[in-house]
Amino acid sequence: MSFEKLGLSEATLVAVRQKGFERPTDIQREVIPLLLSGEKDIIGQSQTGTGKTAAFALPIIEAIDPKEKNVQAIILTPTRELALQVADEIKSLRGRKRVYVYAVYGGQPIGPQIRALERGTHVVVGTPGRVLDHIRRGTIDLSGVKFFILDEADRMLDMGFIDDIESIMRNTPEEKRILMFSATMPREILLLAKRYMRNPEVVIVSRDELVPEMVDQEYVEVLPARRYRKLREVLTEDFYGIIFCQTKRETRELSERLRRDGYSAEALNGDMNQAARERTFKRFKERRTRILVATDVAARGLDVRDISHVVNYSIPMNPEQYIHRIGRTGRMGKRGRAITFLQPGELRKFRYIAKDAGVEVRRSSLSEKTPKEFRNEELESEYRRRWGGRRRRF
Repeated sequence: MSFEKLGLSEATLVAVRQKGFERPTDIQREVIPLLLSGEKDIIGQSQTGTGKTAAFALPIIEAIDPKEKNVQAIILTPTRELALQVADEIKSLRGRKRVYVYAVYGGQPIGPQIRALERGTHVVVGTPGRVLDHIRRGTIDLSGVKFFILDEADRMLDMGFIDDIESIMRNTPEEKRILMFSATMPREILLLAKRYMRNPEVVIVSRDELVPEMVDQEYVEVLPARRYRKLREVLTEDFYGIIFCQTKRETRELSERLRRDGYSAEALNGDMNQAARERTFKRFKERRTRILVATDVAARGLDVRDISHVVNYSIPMNPEQYIHRIGRTGRMGKRGRAITFLQPGELRKFRYIAKDAGVEVRRSSLSEKTPKEFRNEELESEYRRRWGGRRRRF
């Protein structure tokens, strides 16, 4: 199916072509007609990278009345980085239509945000805390909102934003469209939907589609002392990607070591102030930096096209974290490569992670044979013999 068959106007189709979109993704094919033709609320299950921003942005742009200088759509996101990305994506899709979009989030002076809202903004994208701050100050008026969107709703609930979300929702009109996008559907999401949504249409992207299909996945078994040397073998000239570390300290140390060895690398972690994080991400997005060494929290929601590689320098803690990491590459029909470094004793855990994530990960040719003194077979065998058959008591 083409975008032309979804019911979009010619002006919007021109903007879509300028973006280089050829065919709608699954979430776009389902959501766009529902938003254009119906009045129902929508729940969409979709990972980052499946095109969900365009799925709700294109119909909203069509519905915005530029002559009305009030907020007509409010989009809540869990992080500052995602708020900026969503705002930028909507701006790139508006074409010549005079739709004003602005992102509000904490960690930045509130004065410029107040002035932008006073001038007139049609679409506000923001984090719950800062949006609620503007409501309490009386610097944002949501009485004209037609669309209320929760992006990555499950992460917002995990981060404890449920009370803020409900407070913001109470400041919007009763008659509005509510859209909720979430990678998973925990009980809290369903309860929120039941409380505020009216017979919502549910659009579920299948599990197979949530797992990136265009990512070649492999793992490298390596001793701790040789891990950096193996990493350098991965960093070819065409490398443009993210290296995930477990700690902030590791991101700093690894990025500094890479720079000393002549690589274009920068760290991205939660110890950096918001302005520094934005500058770092901007340089990476513009390819002035080729390697981003990041923690999961700092990289959450990053949406950058054409990333060639994702490297798990530290093993992910669970299947969700693994899928989130490798989903940074292999996007929009382009192949990517995900490499996970495993130190002695981590292979068994990683196999469980891959199995639960529903992915197949092959052993890389870069892997080394683990010396006998680093193996844990005897210890694991003794553990299973003593405890494996017993039922745990709580």
